[in-house]
Amino acid sequence: MKEVLVIGTGYVGLITGVSLAEIGNKVTCLDVDSNKIEVLKQGKTPIYEPGLEEYLSKNIKENRLSFTTEYKDAVEKSEVIYIAVGTPENEDGSANLTYIYNVVDELKQHINEDKIVVVKSTVPIGTNSKIQNMLSEQPFNVEVISNPEFLREGTAFYDAFNGDRIVIGGESDLAINIIEEINKPFGIEIFKTTRESAEMIKYASNAFLATKISFINEIANICERVGADVQDVSKGMGLDSRIGGKFLNAGIGYGGSCFPKDTKALSHLSKQLDFEPVIIDSVITRNERQKLSLVEKYEKFTQYKDEPIGLLGLSFKPNTDDLREAASLSIIEKLNRMGKKVYAYDPVSGELAQERLGNKVTVLSSAKELLETVNVIFIVTEWDEFKQLNFNPNKQYEIYDGRNILDVDTVPNNSKYYRIGR
Repeated sequence: MKEVLVIGTGYVGLITGVSLAEIGNKVTCLDVDSNKIEVLKQGKTPIYEPGLEEYLSKNIKENRLSFTTEYKDAVEKSEVIYIAVGTPENEDGSANLTYIYNVVDELKQHINEDKIVVVKSTVPIGTNSKIQNMLSEQPFNVEVISNPEFLREGTAFYDAFNGDRIVIGGESDLAINIIEEINKPFGIEIFKTTRESAEMIKYASNAFLATKISFINEIANICERVGADVQDVSKGMGLDSRIGGKFLNAGIGYGGSCFPKDTKALSHLSKQLDFEPVIIDSVITRNERQKLSLVEKYEKFTQYKDEPIGLLGLSFKPNTDDLREAASLSIIEKLNRMGKKVYAYDPVSGELAQERLGNKVTVLSSAKELLETVNVIFIVTEWDEFKQLNFNPNKQYEIYDGRNILDVDTVPNNSKYYRIGR
């Protein structure tokens, strides 16, 4: 068992803290947001993630997990310190490292003995080495390890115990081995490398997955024009073991906190190094265009030009309330510019979206209410409850399915149904 400090209680930090406590470590989670810390002390989570709150409460009760806003005591008693604060996107696409360096400045003031600092945050290549140099200015031996996360929102807590690999990058064999021992109880393959390679593995992995999504969306657009079915094309492609079927589901693009931010950051870094990332830039461009593909279909086919439009789904993916870079935001903005009245329903993120968007959208309390309110429907998020909708048989709908989730047989005969790449 190790005394572990996790700094940052966002998605990555909270999952990291709870999972490390669950495998037997004594974990303190630190955040400068006192309101968030008070919520966590009560065993409640400020984010929606299946399974997380149950294990949060369990580990608090079993005295393996605690929360604080104070650096001094938390840093001094810890053996291993995880940095898991946000690295949001700057206007130019680069990663904003302000929160990272604020943490490092705090650590420099309070480190009282030899420590291992593990960076979970997604940072540009070379950042861990910069942190190492900054922490080497004080008298104690501090080893910095790059340990990027590979969590999927909506299944993040599951992924912590069932991931494909744990990547540990560092220059000290002793520090690498200690972090390896901490992670062994997860039972996941451990891959050891340098700090720079670990940082690049994170960026390259997300860029590649984003590329698969943008690629199949490009193929979907071609399928529509030649009469092919993109779902059959995806299945046929995925049977090739060199390609695989994952991330080949055509739709209206990716969103969230990782793919958009990381592809842009990698592009920005490449250009700083005088290299033009042609593939990555095209992935970003295709994704931004794809978000509005339902609006383009609507403009081409609709018979309800002056009627309101309803969105089923607001979060960027199911099983999360995360609205970051969600296709719904681009769609609502575009529809607002067109002068459209927009209604929406989401099982989890509706209230959050209403607070954020104000009068740009009217959030309803159920899918049934939305189906009764509008004739034009955009399916934006593939929540399970949207796969079996109870349409009013007396209404004639126009359904624009951005995730290809409906069985065509469930669509009323008197309605029109438009899909992606089919």
